Amino acid sequence: MRVLDASGENLGIFPLAEALEMAKERGVDLIEINALSKPVIAKIMDFGKYQYEQKKKAQKAKIGAKTTETKSLQIKIGTGDHDLELKAKTASKWLKEGHRIKVELFLRGRTKSMDQAFLKERLDRVLHFITEHYKIAEPHKQSPKGLAVVIERDKGAGKSS
Repeated sequence: MRVLDASGENLGIFPLAEALEMAKERGVDLIEINALSKPVIAKIMDFGKYQYEQKKKAQKAKIGAKTTETKSLQIKIGTGDHDLELKAKTASKWLKEGHRIKVELFLRGRTKSMDQAFLKERLDRVLHFITEHYKIAEPHKQSPKGLAVVIERDKGAGKSS
């Protein structure tokens, strides 16, 4: 087993019994760091201090992690171009922040039985106004409220539709 000291310096490769004896002499614990590597890596240090360091690393990683939400944008068949532009402006802002957006075409009554090609065209109208580069994460599909498409930020080049 490869043994490291508390500061992370390599002390060498020792059998388990000898490594345990070294830890006992120093009055600290022998902690297995990586059991999958060949040879196994262990560290000679206080277990409480080790747990504290791991907790601090986890907190730091959690702070650095960015959460993404799926924001929802709802339009209707008769929504005017100016209103679509305003909604697309909001969608562009959300895309810039890294969120996914579910664009829903809200259908009521008779509009649910309209031609699918016409409904897709109505849904695509708002996508043409979005200024940020995006890609379609989930294509057009029926949703409980009508027809929906999910888009997300495209780190690549051009705008897709």
